[in-house]
Amino acid sequence: MPHVTDTPPPEIQEDLAGLDRALDEALPPRTIDRVLLIATWNVRAFGGLTEKWVAAEDDSPKRDLQSLHTIAAIVRRFDVVALQEVKGNLKALRHTLKLLGPNWGLLLTDVTRGSPGNDERLCFLYDRRTVQPSGLAGELVVPQEQLDKRDIEEGALREQFARTPYAVSFRAGSQTFILVTLHVLYGESAEARTPELRAIAEWLDEWARDVNAWGHNLIALGDFNIDREGDERYEAFTATGLTVPDDLNDVPRTIFTDEDEEGKFYDQIAWFTAGEGRPALSLDYRTSGSFDFREVALPRRGLSNRSLSWRVSDHYPLWTAFGL
Repeated sequence: MPHVTDTPPPEIQEDLAGLDRALDEALPPRTIDRVLLIATWNVRAFGGLTEKWVAAEDDSPKRDLQSLHTIAAIVRRFDVVALQEVKGNLKALRHTLKLLGPNWGLLLTDVTRGSPGNDERLCFLYDRRTVQPSGLAGELVVPQEQLDKRDIEEGALREQFARTPYAVSFRAGSQTFILVTLHVLYGESAEARTPELRAIAEWLDEWARDVNAWGHNLIALGDFNIDREGDERYEAFTATGLTVPDDLNDVPRTIFTDEDEEGKFYDQIAWFTAGEGRPALSLDYRTSGSFDFREVALPRRGLSNRSLSWRVSDHYPLWTAFGL
């Protein structure tokens, strides 16, 4: 049985070299102490692994060693990555860490019990050479008093907090920032997501105003299950001043975007701008984007988008770059 750290077969090495060239063209280079690259990626059902270079049709799961090399090649292009849909089974994640090497660290939540949690965790992978945890980690809990004050319907958060937002503070150079990652439950209707998104926006707004908070560089990122810019979910998410960079308004989020005329805005990265007693982000914003891997991930296999989604993901990584 091959191991994930074995040298890949020649044809897979060629495919991975092509992927690296595409990443070189699509992403800013990582420059230690000068540029900070933050990403969020919903990696579909990131749990089990078939330890073959190419999984057979009757293998389950379909994610194999070449698929994992592809995922790791993308992750290592960033300084810190928030992952969603990390499952209770950590085999694929542990093997990814082996590929990334000893410089990479991991922070993740435990599995949320119950069917709404979908056996999922929230996770951060980070390169210890450029980013270090600065001490704060916790889950976001909206108190009943806030729900009453904001006229948020009783019980509205019950399902969304099956996957409680996860906040961790990091330091890069002299800058400290807090990343808050979440995966909003998709639910039975789009309207059901609106109260949860509004509550999160209100919570983050109050935290950013608190002079005694750990820090004011708050960045929200993850899979918010927002349908499109300007819809009710988007307006709830941005109601308290969370701002999405313009660069992200025109980039695809999922590999199925071409099949959906309206597109989707599921994944987001946002932060507060200055005003109304709230400090702005002190990081120097540069640019943002997503990475469309369809043509360069497993290119020899002739996979449909659906088949590719089970091997790599149905979502693209979304990223943003800051100057330090």
